[in-house]
Amino acid sequence: MKIKSIYCFLSALLTIPFFGYSQPCTNGRYATDVFANVSLTSNITYGANASFSGANTSLKLDFYSPTGDTEPNRPLIIWVHGGSFLGGSKTDVDVQSLSQRFAKKGFVCASIDYRVGFFPIDSANAVKAVVRAVQDLKAAIRFFYKDKQTTDTYKIDTTRIFIGGSSAGAITALHAAYLNDTCEISDYLSAAVILQLGNIEGNSGNPGFSTDVKAVINLCGALARYSWLETSNIPMCSMHGTSDGTVKYNRGIVNPGTPLMYLDGSRLLHERACAVNVQSNFYTFSGAGHCPYLGTNATALAYMDTTEHFVRDFLVQQLGCNESPLQLPNAPLQAAILYPAYYCNGTMVNETCLANLNSMDKDDLSVKVFPNPMGNELSIFNEEFDISTVTINDLMGRIAIEQSFDAKAIKIDCSRLTKGTYYVTYTLENGLSGSLKVIHY
Repeated sequence: MKIKSIYCFLSALLTIPFFGYSQPCTNGRYATDVFANVSLTSNITYGANASFSGANTSLKLDFYSPTGDTEPNRPLIIWVHGGSFLGGSKTDVDVQSLSQRFAKKGFVCASIDYRVGFFPIDSANAVKAVVRAVQDLKAAIRFFYKDKQTTDTYKIDTTRIFIGGSSAGAITALHAAYLNDTCEISDYLSAAVILQLGNIEGNSGNPGFSTDVKAVINLCGALARYSWLETSNIPMCSMHGTSDGTVKYNRGIVNPGTPLMYLDGSRLLHERACAVNVQSNFYTFSGAGHCPYLGTNATALAYMDTTEHFVRDFLVQQLGCNESPLQLPNAPLQAAILYPAYYCNGTMVNETCLANLNSMDKDDLSVKVFPNPMGNELSIFNEEFDISTVTINDLMGRIAIEQSFDAKAIKIDCSRLTKGTYYVTYTLENGLSGSLKVIHY
């Protein structure tokens, strides 16, 4: 394990808060399978909202609880299924298995349906689909806060609510956790569209109740911008395969069959979390593809066992339990390809983060990209290494210009670009790369 990863893991162990629960893992509860059976209550309505086509949609969840449990204040995990925001269900095999496994340990779990579908299948509509999913997840969180303050049917401890999921479900959970200002998505959607959708909180049900959660579980997911993860944010547990071709381990275009947009994968999020002192437990599935624990064959089940053990370790840490780990974090693979990012007020993300960029060193940082804002021509210069490739992407991740070079000083004709904001990514002959946000006027 790399020194930085060990430091982040040990720091997490030392900073876990205790909330006054006496021996929360008494008799192995939350750490082992202390219940033999799980009770399932299906199709509980937690809200409603309009689908992408305008049809009224009733939002339902399945609730898993340990059979015979008498504990009145139980930690809750809300699981969100995958499906590229086009399909999937609360009964998908992965969320079913995770709910069953953790309910046997004494947790209660809710697997939720949320609004899926978008058309045309493009970047702008994909962003709207993510916003709708986040709104529905927040309505589900509010549903349990409301229940606790009224009928207390589900015996939830609202100070110990966790959210998580696979693929699109993990993307939803991460955005629910770290997207906290509409200005952060203003590069993707206009203010009028965001308002029309119902803003980040949405109108899917249970207004007026809290959406606070304790931590997020990210299984093969990503966040639109790593910079949305900030100091004092809630902890994160991530697992991701290095050969994931759908949601990239590092930074890349998410591609569920149609390339949509750039997202920052788990590798970047772990790097950012460590830089801003947010607890991040990270496990790399070396050589594995997208959600390798999906399925019922022996290989998938082995991956699911690893997933259960690693997530279990994270959760018992959050509960303040003194339990031996079942699956220690391993060393992240690949350099974290971070890029200069900006807050809503236009200032660059903090220097602590930039100082930890694994993909850049002094040679790379000596690259000059000018002018910015640019007109119809952009110049790039490095005094030591030749520039090999330059790619210019719009904010949706679409490639506007892609060219190869073999020179230290180059000029790029940008006259055909429309006015707006772009990301210029360059690679040097020594393999180093970097990226810069530029304005075209």
